[in-house]
Amino acid sequence: MSQMTSGMSSHKNIFSTEQSNDLSLLIGDHETQESEGGEADLHKYIVGCKKNPGHKQFIPVDKFTLKHLPEGLQDNDLYECIKLSADLTVRVAVEMISPNRPKFWPKTIQPYPFYNVSNTKPLRTGSGRVCYVKKYQNEVRQDLKCWCRKCLHSDSPSNEWWEFYVTTATHVVFDDIEARHTTLRLFYDRNDSPVLIVDKVSVDYVNIEYDSFRLKCVTCDKTLGNKLMDIRKHYQNVLKKVFEKDFFSRPKQKLNFIVSHPHGCSKQTIPALIPPECDK
Repeated sequence: MSQMTSGMSSHKNIFSTEQSNDLSLLIGDHETQESEGGEADLHKYIVGCKKNPGHKQFIPVDKFTLKHLPEGLQDNDLYECIKLSADLTVRVAVEMISPNRPKFWPKTIQPYPFYNVSNTKPLRTGSGRVCYVKKYQNEVRQDLKCWCRKCLHSDSPSNEWWEFYVTTATHVVFDDIEARHTTLRLFYDRNDSPVLIVDKVSVDYVNIEYDSFRLKCVTCDKTLGNKLMDIRKHYQNVLKKVFEKDFFSRPKQKLNFIVSHPHGCSKQTIPALIPPECDK
């Protein structure tokens, strides 16, 4: 039986050689924090969390060290891979519920999240991850300019900008209506992290059945654009090293790690081994 849970849509990274195609165990589940009181009320949901009281298994990403990895997997490249994955994880905040949300999950009679409260504007938060970054500069032939909110209302939009893509879930952002009311907070690693917001996004890909959604985002902030490109490139290089190592032939040593923004608050991670009986 599926269970509706309150919390935060998590970005999961499962290092396993086998993947299940059975979605029936997942249909109906969602982990999205809803806050009628907006941003100011998010921290109270951690205090009152019944699913993970005290969030004792969660590790703030700025406190995460090599020693937090399970014994036998305390590898520098694996640790660096998780840290970089955390850098690419963003908080997704949505302030609109689309009237286009279906009544049920596809091919089921399981209620689809927030169908019964469409056209309302409570703050909902989830997680996503930057999956691709590209720089544009002096695109004269195509007459392209930066399309961030600042440049759209400027007489001299920037001719240098970065477009990046963020993967999340359709139950977090459903369509273009919700995308227009979506903002991303990047590098929210501590409660006192600088507030870095990207507020111009559009729909790039949607698959409701697989609960998969990809946002196209833009910035002309040089510091942010170059930082995202550098992190993404470094992540790809480290990930290759991790996969070249012999982690995955060990049936009792398959690692699952989650990076998320629990209840819409600062970023945390959970590294854990997958028990053999669950890896089917």
